[in-house]
Amino acid sequence: MSDEALPRARPSAGEMVGVVARGLAMGSADVVPGVSGGTVALVTGIYPRLIATISSGSLAAGRFVKGDLGGAVAALRKVDWWFLGALVVGAVVAVATLANVIVSLLHTQPIRTAGAFLGMIIGTIAISWRLLQRPAAAHAITAATVGTVSFLVFGFQSAAATDAPPIVFFLAGMLAICAFILPGVSGSFLLLAIGMYQPVLGAVNDRQLATLAIFGMGAVLGLGLFSRLLERLLDRHHDKVVSILIGLMLGSVRILWPWPNGLGDEDGVGATVLAAPGGDVVVPIVLGVLAAVAIVGLGGWAERRAS
Repeated sequence: MSDEALPRARPSAGEMVGVVARGLAMGSADVVPGVSGGTVALVTGIYPRLIATISSGSLAAGRFVKGDLGGAVAALRKVDWWFLGALVVGAVVAVATLANVIVSLLHTQPIRTAGAFLGMIIGTIAISWRLLQRPAAAHAITAATVGTVSFLVFGFQSAAATDAPPIVFFLAGMLAICAFILPGVSGSFLLLAIGMYQPVLGAVNDRQLATLAIFGMGAVLGLGLFSRLLERLLDRHHDKVVSILIGLMLGSVRILWPWPNGLGDEDGVGATVLAAPGGDVVVPIVLGVLAAVAIVGLGGWAERRAS
C-alpha cells in the first residue's frame, strides 16, 4: 500500500473532478447516522490511496514534532497533495451545503431515506467481501460476531449535549473523523452516541467558525493517528481487518432499519426501536434495491478501472 503514497504528476481536469465528486459523496455520507465516508471511499476504489496519503501526512507531522525537519520534508514530498486537496474540498463543500438538505430528508421522508441508505450498506457489504484475498469460514464467523456485537451496541445513544465546552468538541472531532476512513462506522452515529450530533450539526448550520475550528483540530489529530494504525493493520492482517469492517457494516443495519420510523425519531436521528416492515413498505424497499444495485455496479466499475 505504501506505493500509493508516492508523489504523482498533476492529474488531468477530469481526474480532479472525479476526486472532488468522491469527496462530495464522502462528506454527504458522514452527515447521516449509519453511513460512512469510508464506505464511499471503499466503493469508489480510492480507499488504499486515501489511507496511504493520510498516513504519509501524519508521518510528516510526527517527524516535525520530533524536530526531524529533514524527515518531515521527505515525508511531505510523498503526500499526494492533488488527490488529498481535491477530496477535502469536495467533503467540506458537501458538509457545508448539503447538511440542511439531508437533515430535511431525515425529517420529511425518514422511512424512504433510511431504505435507500440501507440498500447502500447492503451493496457495500457485497463489494467488501470480494476484497478478501483468501476468503475463509473464519472470516464469515468474525464478521457475524462483530456484526452481532455492534448491532447491540448501536442500540445505545446519549441525550444531546448542551453547552458543551471546547475540549468536548475537540475530542468529538478526534472520534468522529475515524469514520471518514473506516467503512461501516458512521461519524454522525459516533457523535450521536456521545450526544454531540446535534451540537456539531448546529455549529455547521450556524457557521460557528471558532467551534468548528476546534472540532477540526481534533479531527486532524485523530485522522493522523488512526490512519497510520489502520494502514499497518491492513498491511499485516488484511483479511481479518476487512472481515471486522464487514461486521461493523452488518451492525449498522440497526441504525438504518426503516421501520417503524426510519431515521426520524423525536430527535430526528437514530433508530432505537425496530419493527417488522409496515405502512410505507414498497417504496423504501424499491429505493433500497436500486441503491444496492447502484453501489455494486459502481464498485464493479471501480475494480475494472483499477485492474
